Amino acid sequence: MDTVQRVLQEVVTSSQPAEYAGKDSFFGGKPPLSETVGYVVVLGFGAAFSIFTTLLVYLEKKFAGGESMSSEKFNTAGRTVKTGLTASVIVSQWTWAATLLQSSNVAWQYGVSGPFWYASGATIQVLLFGVLAISLKKIAPSAHTMCEIVNAR
Repeated sequence: MDTVQRVLQEVVTSSQPAEYAGKDSFFGGKPPLSETVGYVVVLGFGAAFSIFTTLLVYLEKKFAGGESMSSEKFNTAGRTVKTGLTASVIVSQWTWAATLLQSSNVAWQYGVSGPFWYASGATIQVLLFGVLAISLKKIAPSAHTMCEIVNAR
């Protein structure tokens, strides 16, 4: 009798509809799609994206000058990335899901000023990175890796 009362209590306090209580699937224990459909979707999308990427590379080579791409040009984006894009990349990498959730938690605990002070405390590392990047650029303007920086030092 105790077990029945516990199950009924769980059903009453659960946000799940009573008809699904104790079940681990909404599909009656059967998968909604067959395994074949899963393979067709995965392999079909993979092939479609591969063909699309190959087509884009071909069109770029044909219409964008067709100059050869070296590994240096590829890794440095042809040295065309400006400061604004670099700053936005740093901030977007710094602001990830856990940071957003924690700032919401801080807002709940401390009010409107909580997220401001949470973010301003972590901004110091971004500013220090900027100062370090400027000094490294003066020391080794053409360096791409840590080994090249150490060699230029």
